[in-house]
Order: sequence, then C-alpha cells, then structure tokens
Amino acid sequence: MSAFGWAMLAALAWGLAPIVEKAGLRDTGPIAGLFYRCVGVVAGMLILGLFLVRPQEGRAVGLRSALLLAAGGFLASFLGQICFYHALKGGEVSRMVPISASYPFIAFMLGVLLFHESLTPFKIGGALLIVAGVWLLKIG
Repeated sequence: MSAFGWAMLAALAWGLAPIVEKAGLRDTGPIAGLFYRCVGVVAGMLILGLFLVRPQEGRAVGLRSALLLAAGGFLASFLGQICFYHALKGGEVSRMVPISASYPFIAFMLGVLLFHESLTPFKIGGALLIVAGVWLLKIG
C-alpha cells in the first residue's frame, strides 16, 4: 500500500475514534476514560507483539531510539490524550477534533527549525490554512 493509502486509513481510524470516545466519555471523566482507552491500546499491542513483531526487530532498537519513541508515546498517547479528552468532554466533537488536530502546524514549524526541512510555497500555504481553520473554529 502507498504512503497516501496508509495516511487515509489513519485518517479514517482517527476520524472514527473521537466519535466512539465522545460517547464513552458521556458517563465518565477524562482520566478514567484514558485508562480504558489504554486497555484497548494494550490489547492491540499484545496482538501486534504476539503475531507481527519478530524478536530480532525488538532487540535491534537502540537505547536512544527506544527512549525517543517512549517520550513520543508519553507526549502523544498520555499527555496529549488527557488534554484531548478534557476538550472532548467539554466541547463539540466538530470543533474540538479539528482544533486538536492542528498539531501538523506545530510539527511543520519544528521540522523546519530542528531538522532544517525545506520551506516551499505549498507547505507555507498549508500551514496558513491550518491556522485559519483553527481561528475560524475558535470564533465560530
């Protein structure tokens, strides 16, 4: 499958998840909700680990890479998810999801600053559209 195809499947999964999660948060708080979400993640990881990851692949990851990946998991799947669940619990899915999904703008800026990635008119235009979209959702 192409990178675009994988990205579209990710968008589908990430588009469906907040609908299910908003319904799940109806009767519980964000912290308890995150706990139960992680139960689903652990179940998925067990299946992945048992059937798809070869032992030599796991051992091939260096300490630095493992720590960076764990830090990314903490930021995105723990800290970011707690903030997202608070937003989802108190706000409309149709507003909170696009606003919280504006993280590509932050990643874009950090990619340019830290990894010296190229600035093209298309990238700048896309970044400006993200900012405009967040602004429109905030005021409307």
